[in-house]
Order: sequence, then C-alpha cells, then structure tokens
Amino acid sequence: MTSDRRDTADRRETAGSRGTADLPVIVLVGHGMVGQRFLEALAERGLTATHRVVVLGEETRPAYDRVRLTSYFSGTTVDELALGEPDFAARHGIELCTGEAAEAVDRAARTVRTSAGRVIGYDVLVLATGSYPFVPPVPGRDAAGCFVYRTVDDLLAIEEYARGRAATGAVVGGGLLGLEAAGALKGLGLATHIVEFAPRLMPVQVDEGGGAALLRTVEDMGLAVRTGAGTREIVAGADGAVTGMRLTDGSELAVDMVVFSAGVRPRDQLARDCGLFVGERGGVGVDGQCRSVSDPRVFAIGECALAADGRVYGLVAPGYEMAVTAAATIAADEAAFTGADLSTKLKLLGVDVASFGDAHGATAGCLDVVYADARAGTYKKLVVGRDGVLLGGILVGDAEAYGTLRALTGTVPPFSPEQLVLPAGSAGGARLGPSALPDDAVVCSCHNVTKGTVRGAVTDHACGSVPEVKRCTRAGTGCGSCVKVLGQLVTAELAASGVEVDTGLCGCFAQTREELYEIVLALRITSYRDLLDRYGREGARGGDGCEVCKPTVASVIASLAPTIGAPGHILDGEQAALQDTNDHFLANLQKNGSYSVVPRIPGGEITPEKLIVIGEIARDFGLYTKITGGQRIDMFGARVEQLPLIWTRLVDAGFESGHAYGKSLRTVKSCVGQSWCRYGVRDSVRMAIDLELRYRGLRSPHKLKSAVSGCARECAEAQSKDFGVIATATGWNLYVGGNGGATPRHADLLAQDLSDAELVRLIDRFLMFYIRTADRLERTSVWLDRLPGGLDHVRDVVVHDSLGICAELESLMADHVRGYRDEWAATVDDPERLARFVSFVNAPDTPDPVVGFVPERDQIKPDLPLLAIGRRPAHDLEGSAPR
Repeated sequence: MTSDRRDTADRRETAGSRGTADLPVIVLVGHGMVGQRFLEALAERGLTATHRVVVLGEETRPAYDRVRLTSYFSGTTVDELALGEPDFAARHGIELCTGEAAEAVDRAARTVRTSAGRVIGYDVLVLATGSYPFVPPVPGRDAAGCFVYRTVDDLLAIEEYARGRAATGAVVGGGLLGLEAAGALKGLGLATHIVEFAPRLMPVQVDEGGGAALLRTVEDMGLAVRTGAGTREIVAGADGAVTGMRLTDGSELAVDMVVFSAGVRPRDQLARDCGLFVGERGGVGVDGQCRSVSDPRVFAIGECALAADGRVYGLVAPGYEMAVTAAATIAADEAAFTGADLSTKLKLLGVDVASFGDAHGATAGCLDVVYADARAGTYKKLVVGRDGVLLGGILVGDAEAYGTLRALTGTVPPFSPEQLVLPAGSAGGARLGPSALPDDAVVCSCHNVTKGTVRGAVTDHACGSVPEVKRCTRAGTGCGSCVKVLGQLVTAELAASGVEVDTGLCGCFAQTREELYEIVLALRITSYRDLLDRYGREGARGGDGCEVCKPTVASVIASLAPTIGAPGHILDGEQAALQDTNDHFLANLQKNGSYSVVPRIPGGEITPEKLIVIGEIARDFGLYTKITGGQRIDMFGARVEQLPLIWTRLVDAGFESGHAYGKSLRTVKSCVGQSWCRYGVRDSVRMAIDLELRYRGLRSPHKLKSAVSGCARECAEAQSKDFGVIATATGWNLYVGGNGGATPRHADLLAQDLSDAELVRLIDRFLMFYIRTADRLERTSVWLDRLPGGLDHVRDVVVHDSLGICAELESLMADHVRGYRDEWAATVDDPERLARFVSFVNAPDTPDPVVGFVPERDQIKPDLPLLAIGRRPAHDLEGSAPR
C-alpha cells in the first residue's frame, strides 16, 4: 500500500517535530466508535510506529460510546462515555485533530483539505464518517424545539431546551434510538409521545407479537404510543417555537419539543464530491477488504460503507469488524469482511429486547415456536428449520438465554425449541448453558470471539477470571451482553482442566462467607466458637481461628444480631475478641498510634450549636479537624483513654457514632436539593437523612457509601457510591454498585421513577441481598461484577423477587432498624466496656510518665507521630496502619 509514491514529502503538510515527513501517511476521517477501533487495530499491528497517523474529527470531543449515549440523562458524564485510554493517541504518536473536519479530498494529488485550511497529504485514506440522522421533509421541521438524537451536543441541546421551555415532547420514530430518546425525554420530566409510521415499535428487530409485548410494557411506563401514523407537519407559534404536530391519520398532538429519530443515512458526501462510487441508496462502495472499488488507496468502514454484499451495516459490531479488516489489509495481512451478525440485545426503557439470526422467518419452510405471557410482558419466538436447525429468534422482556441461543444459531440445539422458549424451571422448560456451544460458536459478536478462543485464554494463557479473559481476548468489552456467558465458560473450563479451587473462606472453614451466613441465619448461631466447632475444617475445630475468619464471622453475627438474638454490642462477650483494631476501640487507628473520632452528621446537615460543640471538643483535646468528602467532620489525634470522654460530650450534644471505623454504612452524602438549589426537583437532604438514619450501624462485608442528588446535575456524586439516588421530576432513580476508590466503577441504574416507599424498599432488599451473598471484604462494585448475571440477576432478585426471598430480606432489614443502638452511647454508660479504654493496664487513669504526647506548633500533621517512648525521637516511631 505504500510503494510507488510520488515524492509525498513535497506535497505533504510539514510533519513537525516528530520527524515523520519520510513516513507513509494514514489519514483517518472520522473519530467515532469505529474510527477508534481502527486506530486500536493499527496499534496492535505496530503500524502507528511505522506510519504517520492523522485523525480528523469533526466533533470537538474524541471518540465516545454512542451505544451508551442515553445514559447521559441518567447521570453518566461525558468523560465517562469516552472510549479508550486518555493518553492512547499520544502514546502511539497519533495526531488527533478534534474540531477539524475534512472538507474536500483530491484523489489525484492524494490530499485532504480541512476546515482549518490545512492540506494534508496521504498514502492511505480511511473514511469512517458514519451516518447522519434522517429528518422527514415535513413543514416546520426547522422550528425552535426540533432536534435530532445523534451526538453529545444534540443531547446537551435537548437537555437545555427541555429544562427551560418544554413540558411535553414527541419522538418521531419508534426504533432503537427512538425508544432511547423517549426514555431520555421521560427522564427529563416531560410527558412523552412516540410516533411510529410502521404498525409496531422496533419494526426491524421484532415481529407483530414482540411489538405488542413491547407496546404494553412501554405504555405501562406512562408513555403514549401512536403507531401506523406519520408526521404531516410541525406546528410553530408566533415566536417560531414548536407548539404541536399534525399526523397523517388526521390527529394532532400538543407538544413543546420534537425529537426526530426516524433512521439514519450513510454520511458519504465527501466520497461523492471526490468521485468515489456510492450506492444508489448511499454508502461508499467497498470490496471484501473494505477498500473503495473506485480507488485502492481509499478505504471506508462502518456506517458510511456499502459492503461487498450490498448492505450498509448500521450496528457497531460490523463496523468493528470492518475496522479490523481495513487495518489488517494496510498491514498486508490477509483479511476479508464477508458480512456480519446483525443480532442485537438492548435494554430499552428498562425492557430487554433481543433479536438474532432469521428473526422474521424469511427462510423457506421455516417454523415458529412462540411463548407469550402478556401479564409478565414476555414474548419469545424461535425460528427453526424443518431439520431442527435454529435459524433465529426474538426475545422481549426476558432475554436471559440470548447469548447462548445466538451462538447456537445454525445448529441443532440439544433441547427442543418448545423447551427452550418455556421459562427455565417451569414444567417442560430447559436451562441451556454455554457448555452446549461448539468451539466455533461466536460468543462475543462485537469482537468476533469464539467459545474456542475463550477456552484457549483459560487453558493456554492461564486466565482464571472474566476480567483476565476480557484483557486477553477483548470479549465482553463491547456491548457487554456476553459477559454472563463468559463467566460460565471460564468456570466450566477451569473445572474441566482439573483446577481445584478452594472456595472456602480460609483454612478454618471450607464454606464460603455466603454459606456461613446462611448457616448462622438458619441455625441462629450466636457464637464464633460454636460455629467453628460445628462447621470448621477437621483440625481447625477446637482451635483459636484466624485473622480472616474471626472478623468475618463477627461481621455476619453482628449484621444478623437482632434476628438471631446475638449480643447487641460488638464489645460484649466473645464478640469483642473477634474485632479488628478499629472496631475494637470504636475509632479509627491512625499511622501515629492515635485515633480519630467521626460523629455522624446525617446528610451533612448540622446546627450551629453542634458545630460549636465539635469546635470546643477539638480545642480542648488538641485535635486536628478535617471536613471529609462525605460531609462530616473528622477529629484526629485522640488517645485511647480520651475516647470515652470525647464520646460523652458528643452524645450529650445529640451526636452518635458515625461508624467510620466499621465495615458498615459510613455516610449518605447530599446536595442541598430543592430547598435551596434552583435546579433541584426533590428534597435530597431529607431523603439522605432518612436513609442514613435507617441504615446506620448496618454491618456488611465492606464499608458502604451512599449519596442523594436533587437533580440530574448530580452534585452529590451519587453514581460513584455503593448505592446512590438521583431525583427526577417523577420520582427517584436508584443506582447500585458504584465505587470511587482505587478501581473506580460507575454505578448501574437498578430502577427508576420510584416513590419514596418504593425506593426504601428496594434499597432494603439490595443491601440485605449484598450482605447475604458477598464475599469477605468485597465491595458492592466487585460483588456486582462477580455475581453470575450481574445487574440483571440483582434486578430479578430485588425488584421482581425471582427467588422469592424479598419478604425475608425486608424482614431482616426491619430487625436491624428496630435493634439499632448507638455504640458510643452504650459504651460510655457501661463501666465494663469502659474498662478497655486505657493506654496502659498498669496506669489506667493517666498516661505513663515516660510517654510524651507532642503536638505540632499549629495543627497536628498526619504524617508525624504523636507518641515518643523513652529517649526515642518522635519521628523514628513507626505508627500502625489500621487493618
């Protein structure tokens, strides 16, 4: 591809300080999802080191995930939508030019002129210009309040207009993007209409039965749907803004905003202008290597390309495959794009919708096997040949088996189609696992990864977990619909390889934490010693246990204490000896041997009088004070014998323990909400206080953090918390599994538009299910990623009660709420508990005279020890880190 060049250095833009003027040049026009995948494929083949790579992106932002675009309206930030690592382009020497569009191509001179007036020469030109939204040519379509739904800028414009000028909106188009746009308008608080010209929603993906099931579910969510009607005219008022729309069936809708989502067209004008062949219905004509049929130096990939099979593919997975094919061809590797899987699985408005293979039964002689449950909103159809071969299918409401069924398409499944459509566990129903798949079955259609490749990652590359398989194969890094199947394959392959994994908690117990929880709950075991002697490993019984199982069992017993009748205070009886250092003294041990004290301040709301008390305590005891990220005040530098004195004053002022020392709920952060903020739509402070007081003291496998935001602006950062709440115009949205720690994870939307009672009920269930099933020291984020089925499984359990345990989960939480007692207040009122709070047993009343506590000149510095023993300098003393 790079031979026979005509002195390209003379006609090429100066390369600058990189010294690449003598390197062949690859110019990529378009930096979307497919363009980014092309760059990654170049880097994987080492071409970014041997070529100068220039990227022209019309948008001012680098590539972002358009598949997740709608998640912006539920709190995902623009930065979180970004694709690839932030330094990817710089690390590979790629010249990324955002906000600079390609305006013209001179194929004779092999140059591209940009909107900035630059002329860039190329040896290889790759067009990844994508598509543009189709707006029907109806009168009034240019009125203020008319939008398309394609880019981040479109979403920002929709959000701004909806906030200030709209109460009712309409979406023209009931396909994939149309339903997403409708969900976005609903989330912004607008009464929303969907207008679809076809007789059903999602006409490309689902049939009449699937469309009917989807329609019922969508209407139950409060959206108005009009099918079989087109838009005749957009009506505008005197100010030029939308006031309504007239439909082809003669009806009218009073709306303030219209979003067009009536399909897309290939963005091929640049190719047309330079004389490249373009198909009759659009798309740059390419061959099997994604090379233009008009010019071997020009490639086209993604939605702007008309593939050799005569199709324009509008899904990201085929675009990715075309990107890899083009990169391989440039690298002189053999590659061909021969078509792609058009299967899709999405969650639209919270509804699972999937289609795969010959979903509409176009194959001659094929048969349909259908299961429908109108009450549950479930519709399943499998298309099979007369020889039993699975040809395709449609799943609405329950797409649990999508990954396996799609991979089995083209084969005869091990169960009959009738068994496959019935609910698993029902009479005649069959649960089809990935073990039934052949090795050549594609389990990840986004990156074309087969079952055999996944197995090889486990056996040949020693991958022992789904994250390791993702890194090795890229499977599961696209739309994510295959992650559950990946987990099942990894587990099965490890077992088949003879890898014996001890899932026991530690050397003392062969059971997992979850199994021990069930034993403690079922048998009402209130003693660690009793549990170890009855269920410990042979050789551990009668022993003292270990530092792994003692605090773990202590946490389990504490979380179940009100239900099983265990001691209510963690320092009572045997429980005291099981605790970690922090729990042992109800305070956080710092690196210098002192302790910090963190009183609870629910929702961050505090009175002036309480602020004065904290200030006086800090002054009187010489404590360093720090306002935490969770809206509390931390006081550092207290000695052990000072803790009860400090707690007494705090308790008398109305404070209680903030449990900063425990594996329990820490804080529920809040913005000021509708009481003060002009953007707030609900009282986030009240809700944060209610939640913190409800879940205070709840012992769990790991610490829990939460937040409540009063609007979608998300000032409380609720989506980086274990459970977070965001107010909408119609209720509360609940997010779970977030983590802002060393391995940040964005929380997932569990349920939306909840009432106060519904919100609390779902949080009760979620927290108790997490406490019941998580591993020791496992954050909700890690637990959610590890749990088979992930978020979908959690939703099935806590929202739909698929396991029938929700009543028990609610009862356990009710026991906790009834049984809560403040640990600080209970300690200062009990002489026996107070007896442990001394620096030295032989000097309980005063510090040892050889010990000196040395304050800093101003505030106490956290990196300098307070304690000096004998003649040893204070700065030589090594403090202990909290366990």
